[in-house]
Amino acid sequence: MYNMKFNFLLLPTFFINLMLMPSCSSGIDKEQIYKISLDCKDDATSSVYNVINKINKEEETTISFQKGIYHFYPEYAYEKYCYISNHNDVLARIAFMFKNKNNITIDGNGSTFIFHGRMIPFLMENCKNINVKNLSIDFSDSFHSESQITSHNSDGSFDMKISNEYPYEIRNGQLVFVKPYYEHTLGQSILYDPQRKAIAYQTELFTPITTLTKVKEKNYNDFGYKYKTDLKDEYIRYRGKQDQLEVEQLKPGLVRVYNHRKKLPPIGMILASKGEQGENRFAPAFKVNDTYGFYAENVIVHHAGGMGFLFENCKDVDLYKCMIEPSGNRMVSTTADATHFVGCGGKVSLRDCVFHNQLDDAMNVHGAYQEIYEIIDNKTLRMRVGHFQQLGFKLANPGDTVGVVRLSDSFHAFCKLTVKETDQVNGRYQIIHLNEPIPDNVKVGDLLENLSAYPEIIVENCDISRNRARGLLISSPKKTTIRNNYFSTEMEAILFPVESSSWFESGNAANVYIEGNTFQDCTSGGMNRGVICFRTDDKNKNIAFSNINIIGNKFNHFDNLILEITNVDGLNFINNEITNTGTFPQQFPDNPVFTVSYSKNINFSNNKYEGKAEKMIETKDCNETIEFK
Repeated sequence: MYNMKFNFLLLPTFFINLMLMPSCSSGIDKEQIYKISLDCKDDATSSVYNVINKINKEEETTISFQKGIYHFYPEYAYEKYCYISNHNDVLARIAFMFKNKNNITIDGNGSTFIFHGRMIPFLMENCKNINVKNLSIDFSDSFHSESQITSHNSDGSFDMKISNEYPYEIRNGQLVFVKPYYEHTLGQSILYDPQRKAIAYQTELFTPITTLTKVKEKNYNDFGYKYKTDLKDEYIRYRGKQDQLEVEQLKPGLVRVYNHRKKLPPIGMILASKGEQGENRFAPAFKVNDTYGFYAENVIVHHAGGMGFLFENCKDVDLYKCMIEPSGNRMVSTTADATHFVGCGGKVSLRDCVFHNQLDDAMNVHGAYQEIYEIIDNKTLRMRVGHFQQLGFKLANPGDTVGVVRLSDSFHAFCKLTVKETDQVNGRYQIIHLNEPIPDNVKVGDLLENLSAYPEIIVENCDISRNRARGLLISSPKKTTIRNNYFSTEMEAILFPVESSSWFESGNAANVYIEGNTFQDCTSGGMNRGVICFRTDDKNKNIAFSNINIIGNKFNHFDNLILEITNVDGLNFINNEITNTGTFPQQFPDNPVFTVSYSKNINFSNNKYEGKAEKMIETKDCNETIEFK
């Protein structure tokens, strides 16, 4: 047993015996226990790195922290180039780096871990049975900045007050927020209501602040690239664009903003800004790759420069009593999703969790579409990643079943093949070697998805509120249970998408049970969307979703539209209650309560409605009579 004390402080250390996850191997005879204690002023990075390097893969290991505040700086941190799904790809500094480690328990015993600069707190690769509990994560300096709208001016400008917590400078007429290890412009931005500490009502009318406009003069023609390009790639992203805004300082901490093209943001609201898209996601709190068995309990993420928990190609993930919640007076917790799962299998569970104030969805579960760019021979395909923030994502492992999809014909695979091996040529392209010959009807331009990489999903007893965007995005054909949760979101509470035009996120929801939830004043941001939506990018009549059950829920809503049903075969809406709260003015009073398009076998029964809508159901291309009961 290793007992580490830093600065020679005679601090008491202790170890709490921990129950191992049920999936841990029972054949392990030895256990490694590391106790860590230190003065809160120390940099714990190097010492934690040394402990992790001593871990024997074959032995069960517990790293136990004496309760306290631990600081982590990037100078001595492990460095690795990371492809990070739905983030920027970066040369990252990592505090807790676990690679090829098994049966690890990290117990913070109530400690707070504070990170400084551009760091990824936890990265796990090719691990098994990882258990993290009883700790909180925060950053000393946030990856976003906040300012308060103080006045409107007759020339169409507005003024903002910026506290000392968010240092800035005016650079060539542009507002740049400067941190010790990082800086960002206004970029993507959204309004928070400080009274509710939630996204402001109808923020979409006022934000994002319009920072860019087209250039007036250019001395070149569009380039003819030999290969397909991504217009969001770094070398193309700003081509043809220039700064739209002009910012001047009136006095320290007070600036005036000119040339915003949307409505002026309401006085008193807090503007949260995180820099330009494509440059503001690079430091998730947890990045977990190719790991089987991850359990987190009582883990709080106060802030991260990206997502809270990101899982890629993992199996069996359980988050229990975890929380995404901003610290202090900050309005923002994570600057992207609270949790994100791509290419995962087994079972994914969120139980008794709280997800507040993140700048994107509480949960997003999906696979990945990659384009067949070349048929090299009858068993070999060259695949292309579509979105620049999906670079480096491994589509499949040997033995996985992949499906070929042509969305113009069907949202489901018309051909299934098994993978022999994959060759990751670079971040954009990989070569897939198959066990079977490729059928003649497979064409360049078709999409490939990994049919083995979808999980069963359970979300229960969670509080999902006060955040930007949606609550849950679900794209899995396996059974999904969403039970006894509370939703209050800026956009949809639950979205079931087929996304093939930008992010290339694959999957078709089926076998869904939405039971006993409360939906409180969702879709308050100003977009015309239902509380629960089924949506496809390819506007056709093909069935994408099936066996949907929405039973015994309460919809307390200030507006009309509750449910958008599109491309669905089999939906039961039973024993639900709908009321009008009057919390906000109605945004779209002419909307019906339900819209149904390209769908069949839709059943409404034993529901109660006490709202203001004049029309209950609006249908399009449905060959059956649908009545609200």
